[in-house]
Amino acid sequence: MGKVKYLDKIRELLKKSPVVDINSLKRVMEKKDKKYIHLLINNLLKKKEIKQITKGYYSLEENSNLLLFTLKQAYLGLQDAMSFYGIWEQETVPVIVTTRNVRTGIRQVFGANALIRKINKKYFFGLDYFQENNYALPYSDIEKTFIDMVHFKQPLDKEAIKEFKKQIDKAKLKEYLQVYPNKTKKRILKLLAK
Repeated sequence: MGKVKYLDKIRELLKKSPVVDINSLKRVMEKKDKKYIHLLINNLLKKKEIKQITKGYYSLEENSNLLLFTLKQAYLGLQDAMSFYGIWEQETVPVIVTTRNVRTGIRQVFGANALIRKINKKYFFGLDYFQENNYALPYSDIEKTFIDMVHFKQPLDKEAIKEFKKQIDKAKLKEYLQVYPNKTKKRILKLLAK
């Protein structure tokens, strides 16, 4: 199979998926020589035909939200979700909450910042998916966003709390709070009672 055929297969894979990892590319190339795969990827990067999100992950587009797909079990949350739902007027960097054991903090993706936060697997729920281009991005829903803001001890002003109160489904919030420690439950309920 010639180089052109492999290139066509790689391009096809990248059109189908917003993020492709090195292992997927190896499968497409039927486990050809490792050096050859890296040479092909480097050529595509030099031609700016593909973009590297992080080591071993590639995409056709430059969108810092795509870092989310490299972390597998992850969602967009906290201030990013507040901004998405119109609770927070300020622009924010993507805030990615993940269960993976990765380095947290600010990461550079396509020349922009993204913030990584780690969360316990038992708190990984409460997501809604929203279409962007040809893929769906998971955001924490309103109730989970509020809980996460308190859980991660993020500041909430009176206006934000007022906006959360308007949008929160209290029954869903109470259901979500079942898995949290009493201290967190009390803090959340106290804020909503103000």
